[in-house]
Amino acid sequence: AAPPPPPPPPPPPPRDEIGELADARDESASALWARMDAIERFAADVSHEIKNPLTSIRSAIETLRRLSDPERQQRLLAIIAEDVHRLDRLISDISDASRVDAELSRTPTEPVDLSPILATLAELHEATREEGGAHLAVDAPADGLAVRAVEGRLVQVLRNLIANAVSFSPKDGTIHLTGRQLGPIVEIAVEDEGPGIPEARLEHVFERFYSERPRGERFGQHSGLGLSISRQIIEALRGTISAENRRDADGRVVGARFVVRLPAA
Repeated sequence: AAPPPPPPPPPPPPRDEIGELADARDESASALWARMDAIERFAADVSHEIKNPLTSIRSAIETLRRLSDPERQQRLLAIIAEDVHRLDRLISDISDASRVDAELSRTPTEPVDLSPILATLAELHEATREEGGAHLAVDAPADGLAVRAVEGRLVQVLRNLIANAVSFSPKDGTIHLTGRQLGPIVEIAVEDEGPGIPEARLEHVFERFYSERPRGERFGQHSGLGLSISRQIIEALRGTISAENRRDADGRVVGARFVVRLPAA
């Protein structure tokens, strides 16, 4: 006769309070170290970005002291003014980026109706649109499109995405701002008719100080933090944000699309 099967192993002993506390301590320590690493990387990035305009200003001032030609002096003063403007924008955006996580960790989300927000953004855009600037068309349900979010920060993200689309749009182009509900998720998309995003850079557009800008734009107009801050906000709201290229039937790139997905309220 076959020997009887071995008895099953005894169940693992229940976790005692000391073990649970040790696990919680380890998790807290790991989270703290990860946060410190993130702060260190952020500080290094900021230091690198601030050094560039400071170096330019210092060089311009040193050259200015040696010049007597008024025309060349005025050109150097214009360079200094541009760099100061760039530094001001950079510092403002860095300050905002450093506050986002802490602010949203303390601010509870609440139901936010997107439909009137999208309509208002379109009205404001059309009212302030410069001649030849892109139009903004909205396609969203009129009877409400609610998400769980912090309204002010969500509006900041949408304004960032619209401003980005305006920068890359051709003369008299159209930006499409759409909203729809997909089960438990609400999807918001911003589409432009610009040159699209270089394929090699698609994974990098949300990184800090990303610098892919349209041709002809004056240097220093953007800090390179807008999309990075947008990702911070959306992820803090338990959503996702992504970028892709729009293509026609022949596979040609006909613009860029940024998609935000948030939990429906």
